[in-house]
Amino acid sequence: MSEAMGALSAAAQTAGRRGARTRARLVDAAAEVVEAEGYGAASVAVIAERAGTSTGALYRHFPSKAALFVEVFRRAAERQLDAMYAAAATRESFADKFQAVLTEYATAALANRRLTWALVYEPVDPLVDAERLAYRRRFCDEMARLLGGAVAADEIPDQDAELSAAAVVGAMAEALVGPISPISSRVAADEVVAAVVRLCRRAVGAPVE
Repeated sequence: MSEAMGALSAAAQTAGRRGARTRARLVDAAAEVVEAEGYGAASVAVIAERAGTSTGALYRHFPSKAALFVEVFRRAAERQLDAMYAAAATRESFADKFQAVLTEYATAALANRRLTWALVYEPVDPLVDAERLAYRRRFCDEMARLLGGAVAADEIPDQDAELSAAAVVGAMAEALVGPISPISSRVAADEVVAAVVRLCRRAVGAPVE
């Protein structure tokens, strides 16, 4: 009996690992399709084919296309937040940390315009949009933390850090929508990033070189 139970347990573990690999392939494939063609073109059939599996297998792991893209967005957002935290960690002052976060976000967005457009601007299902809002809230919270620290350290004028953070995040999104748009011509990324950073530093009263 114990041997049979052990065999069943081993089989279940193998099936679980296989399922996890399939799930990961589906998320990777969805991200690749969106990066190449956008959210609207990322049909379930195209994603399943790219992942080397069937649409039935996709639906066994995700109840809908929207649920799959929540995972795509969440993974991309976590990577972006990790990169921004890492960039901030290399700076000493709060104002410089703030600039590092701005620079990292804008640089990454311009380096992968199609994926950023899909993840931030393209019309999506409400479930995916809710994940967008959660990410934006975390981004604003990080900005507010940095700005609050800069105020406390007398690096920038006294202000409502949460309100300023929301304004900065909104300004960045609006400033980048044109350069990131799939129908726009190629842009000088370094110049756009520098302009966005200067704008945001001025907005919060940080010195601009």
